Amino acid sequence: LRDWEIFNSPAKGHTLPNTWFAIRACARGAQPVTRVLQAPVRAPYVESHGYHQSTAAGLPHVAGSTLRGEYPIAWLTFEDPGLPVQVRLEAFTPLIPLDAADSGLPGAYLTYSVTNSSNTAVDVSIVGSILNPVGGIEHGRFGHPHVPQGGTNRNVLRAMHGLAGMYLWSERYPPEHLQYGDFSLAVLDDPVTCKPVWRRGSWAHESLEEFWTDFSADGRLDDLGIDTPSEDGRTDTGSVAVASTLAPGERRDFQFVLAWYFPNRINGWNEGARVRHAGRETIRNHYATRFDSSWEVAQYLAEYRNRLESETRAYHDALFQSTLPAFVLDAVASNVAALRSTTCFWLEDGRFLGWEGCFDDEGCCPGTCTHVWNYAQTAAYLFPELERSMRRTELLDETGPDGKMNFRALRIFESIWDHEAAADGQLGTVMRVYREWQFSGDDSFLREMWPKVQAALRYAVEYWDTDDDLVLDGRQHNTYDIEFYGPNPLTGVFFLGALRAAEEIARYLGDDAQRYAAAFARSAARLDALCWNGEYYAQRLDDVDAYPYQHGTGCLSDQLLGQQIAHLLGLGPLLPREHVRRALESIYRHNYRQDFTEHVNGQRTYVLNDESGLLVCSWPRGGRPRVPFPYSDEVFTGIEYQVATHLIYEGLVDEGLTLVRAVRARHDGVRRNPWNEVECGNHYARSMASWGLLPALSGFACDMARGEMTFAPRINAEDFRTFWSTGRAWGTYTQRRDHATGQMEPSVRVLHGDASGVRVRACGREWML
Repeated sequence: LRDWEIFNSPAKGHTLPNTWFAIRACARGAQPVTRVLQAPVRAPYVESHGYHQSTAAGLPHVAGSTLRGEYPIAWLTFEDPGLPVQVRLEAFTPLIPLDAADSGLPGAYLTYSVTNSSNTAVDVSIVGSILNPVGGIEHGRFGHPHVPQGGTNRNVLRAMHGLAGMYLWSERYPPEHLQYGDFSLAVLDDPVTCKPVWRRGSWAHESLEEFWTDFSADGRLDDLGIDTPSEDGRTDTGSVAVASTLAPGERRDFQFVLAWYFPNRINGWNEGARVRHAGRETIRNHYATRFDSSWEVAQYLAEYRNRLESETRAYHDALFQSTLPAFVLDAVASNVAALRSTTCFWLEDGRFLGWEGCFDDEGCCPGTCTHVWNYAQTAAYLFPELERSMRRTELLDETGPDGKMNFRALRIFESIWDHEAAADGQLGTVMRVYREWQFSGDDSFLREMWPKVQAALRYAVEYWDTDDDLVLDGRQHNTYDIEFYGPNPLTGVFFLGALRAAEEIARYLGDDAQRYAAAFARSAARLDALCWNGEYYAQRLDDVDAYPYQHGTGCLSDQLLGQQIAHLLGLGPLLPREHVRRALESIYRHNYRQDFTEHVNGQRTYVLNDESGLLVCSWPRGGRPRVPFPYSDEVFTGIEYQVATHLIYEGLVDEGLTLVRAVRARHDGVRRNPWNEVECGNHYARSMASWGLLPALSGFACDMARGEMTFAPRINAEDFRTFWSTGRAWGTYTQRRDHATGQMEPSVRVLHGDASGVRVRACGREWML
């Protein structure tokens, strides 16, 4: 177990000392076998003082293990020829679309399934050990764990209502302190033995050896009777074990629950951007509005286990039993992890916020950056209430009376932010307001946002259109952390998408839709005339080197990002369809590389050697600026996903799937973490563009304001199955050809929520749910 990111900050590589599980198995008439349920430590062995006792590196481990993950569920199979049993771990944290509260529980289920593979009865015990982490664990010069600003920690046994285990806390911290919190490790529906506190010896090995000897003897634990808190600067380890006898061939599940409760965080992004008023230095996580301790969380997980598990499995099965390619499902599901990583946080007042990504030990690039979160689609489809929270922050809190939107939400924490607006971020936010309304059908939300949407568009015209032709040509800050000058496709197409969204909103609200429709038509014709070069859309500048960091004649992979989002929202073509398709073909032809061995890149490197990927930009016609924009020679997974999604929408399905396959081949679990696509930090928000693949391939569209859903699969149409979700419900859609009649037979199944009254269109048919 590692990466304990439960303390309101990233912690990549962080392990808790003495924190692992072990098994003891003893077949009748044989010697007991005790193993740490981890694969052996792998080479190279480079520790200057050897491995510390708290790593358990010197104890017998199982011979090996195999991991299979289909987020949010992971399965570990342990292999060891010396064990008379087979052992498998299933681990998950509840994930239920449209239920953000139960999908944000600070806890997890760990179920060890043990099968007696021998021909005689076997006594089996599973033990979980954990160091009390309250106060923050650090390691001394010789690797000894300690809590330099903590101590007086308590480990106690608790048992009630089918739950028994350890509750770990500290007497030191008051409830409002940043370090305040507790942790629980418990077992469901089984009697336990417990050693709440390991031996406190003068040498570190004493406690480990006493524990191992005790557990190995009979699979049960003796309580040493230590009932005093730990000394200042020190903490304790505790263990809880459960035992059973298995008949030949019998299988038994040993169900553990991990729960944590660290409710307080800095009331801001970091020390440099935070509220500083006395008494308001901290703010609580949203889960603190529901629970007062980790034990309460564990009780909730125990009491509602059946529902939480069945609804999580319903989501998992609906997604992974789809007929979409496995690597597409992998991309769609795995990046949901970013939404529940330390990249994001949900506050007690309902605000949902996010970094761009994370350093190994702190967030990176604050403010739910609009020009990065533009790409992300995951939350909109799974937890639309969280997206509506972000739109309220961006428009109601961070947009001034003149329509200028702060692309980093810092004002909400009383920090001064006077950077210029980001054109792509601001205009993309307008489009996302339309998305959030489509998904929810919440007219009150739309009316609440509409005045600031109009202001944001007025600002775009007044500030970025210098010659009144409705094509943005001024100083346009954007997602590459620089400013583009002159007409360019990135911001120009976003402007078109924002105008189309505003037209539809105005029409629904009875406002002047024609004003936006006329502006769109004029802008689209002018942008196409200025930027279309016969092959793709390029930046229009007389001298590309007049300003640093431009792309000029370059083929930008993001040139049609606004159109891709418009497709997801059902806003139709923003530019001539034949030009859009040819531009996409050019992006794929010029920017996709099957091999990067000869690629020259002086910027950050995300693709190496024989790997494949899509460049941010290339210059197939020459004209590369002397100083091109940052990141141009790099590869971003979020851009690869949005281009792949757009290719699929335009009928270039094989090309789109090629890009997705390349991304996931790079994240194969050996080269890179499959559940952590990095860019400017771990769990980078842009990676959540991958969810767009699902509606693109299934041809799914919804409008809950009008009560409509549509399906038109672009792959496997003869026998198709997919997951779908709206702001009201989620479930599965299936279509198959009836070979007797030759007709396509579509069906919708609702697994969660209420879709009654929704009209479905598919296979040339219409029906009401």
